[in-house]
Amino acid sequence: MATTAETLTAERILEATEEVLRRHGPAKATVVDVARALGVSHGSVYRHFRTKAALREAVTKRWLDRTSEALADIAADGDRAPEARLRDWFATLFEAKRRKAGDDPELFATYSVLVGENGAAVGEHIADLTAQLTQIVAAGADAGTFTAADPAATARALFHATGRFHDPCYAPEWEQAGIEDEFAAVLDLVLRGLRT
Repeated sequence: MATTAETLTAERILEATEEVLRRHGPAKATVVDVARALGVSHGSVYRHFRTKAALREAVTKRWLDRTSEALADIAADGDRAPEARLRDWFATLFEAKRRKAGDDPELFATYSVLVGENGAAVGEHIADLTAQLTQIVAAGADAGTFTAADPAATARALFHATGRFHDPCYAPEWEQAGIEDEFAAVLDLVLRGLRT
């Protein structure tokens, strides 16, 4: 896939990096491999990403952002009841994480390694997700549907209480029989605790 005739962009580099990571894994993937896949010199890649670590952080952030972006519309949908939004938000998060782990386990394992290297990207991701939850909880509190004196603290508690269904360390459990029922039971419990 030669890039010489096309403009080399950060997005194209990230796409190629993801493919290289899928093929070689995080331990063996190099910037030279990414450049080779794009048909450019490794110096061209370094003009966009100054270090290998910066490239790996950017590809990790891109991967995490896909989940955040999918949830943002649910969080912002003021036309729907807060409880329905909260239920859909968690169901969408769980399904997105399950899909990532189940559809491409090699790439999921690769990203699990990269996430461990990029604590800042993970922290930003969790902050974004809890901000979305805060938006929903605050809407419920404003509507009198939820009891939440501090929507941000409540959102963090909800995120932690449901961790089994979105924290990658639990990925091996996500395909077990009965996991959907367990998810529904936890979600029902936390929603009952929020209702006024």
